[in-house]
Amino acid sequence: MDLELLNERLAGLRGYLDIPGKEARLKELEKRLEDPTLWQNPEEARRVSQEAARLRRTVETFRSLEGDLQGLLELWEELPAEEREALRPELLEAAGKLEALYHETLLNFPHAEKNAILTIQPGAGGTEACDWAEMLLRMYTRFAERQGFQVEVVDLRPGAEAGVDYAQILIKGENAYGLLSPEAGVHRLVRPSPFDASGRRHTSFAGVEVMPEVDDSVEVVIRPEDLRIDVFRSQGHGGQGVNTTDSAVRIVHLPTGITVTCQTTRSQIKNKELAMKVLRSRLFELEWKKKQEELQKLRGEVRPIEWGSQIRSYVLDKQYVKDHRTGLMRFDPQNVLDGDLLDFIWAGLEWKAGRRQAAEEVEAD
Repeated sequence: MDLELLNERLAGLRGYLDIPGKEARLKELEKRLEDPTLWQNPEEARRVSQEAARLRRTVETFRSLEGDLQGLLELWEELPAEEREALRPELLEAAGKLEALYHETLLNFPHAEKNAILTIQPGAGGTEACDWAEMLLRMYTRFAERQGFQVEVVDLRPGAEAGVDYAQILIKGENAYGLLSPEAGVHRLVRPSPFDASGRRHTSFAGVEVMPEVDDSVEVVIRPEDLRIDVFRSQGHGGQGVNTTDSAVRIVHLPTGITVTCQTTRSQIKNKELAMKVLRSRLFELEWKKKQEELQKLRGEVRPIEWGSQIRSYVLDKQYVKDHRTGLMRFDPQNVLDGDLLDFIWAGLEWKAGRRQAAEEVEAD
């Protein structure tokens, strides 16, 4: 019966979520929050408070659902078969809570809870590709707004004729990186071109990169002598104050050659702060990739961990969007491009979870 299935799924999630481990960690954090010295460091206090709130929400949801299902099971056994249908609304509500808990297991990987730095670059194709990059920028901005996230533009460079040649945004919100991480890869657009007088069908590509915004809890060493910081006048579209002052900042990390530019605010100080955030995240990602490559050499070529180059196709003239990793298809591309992405994201996170489990099994072997 449905109730038995719900109880079985809940029991399975208990292990995935490590509820006892979360409860133990929550007790540690609550003790820290009671320590007055913690509040002398506002940033650390904020981090501890946020982690405690996340754990408390998960544990309380699990325990509440556990109690609800136990109560429903007792009622189910007491009621005659013809009256059990009256419990259907409670079962549906429990199933919804269970689905939310399952989604939490898909976000159980390092830095999933952090803000996301999302970068979009057009591929070959000139104006078509730049226009496609701008469409993706709008799609992810709309997705973020739907989730109640904040979007802060780090760098935006217009295309020569239309669209954008480069876009980088900081998306702030709980689990922003976790949710957006499966969007990294190459996105393909097929449509009759609005830039072609004959209306011929064109294919365009754009690459999406997603990184977590790392904070002081993640150790990234940046020595001042390793940086070259240039200031210059902002380019492209913008208000008078943006384009007439030397507010844009370019930071070059000399040992790695990583370059970060921020030119979207009127404040040179604000642009420098944003650029340093992105640089920290890029250096963290570089070190993480090195470690993954070392592990891959040890494992051998059993299963690749890196994603394929083309993850999704948006075919507008035939009215469908297809994810090539999961096989999921939608037949409402305009809604997808308007930020309705959650089903693609959950399917992508399931796919990633399978890849992570496979990689862990190989590493254990």
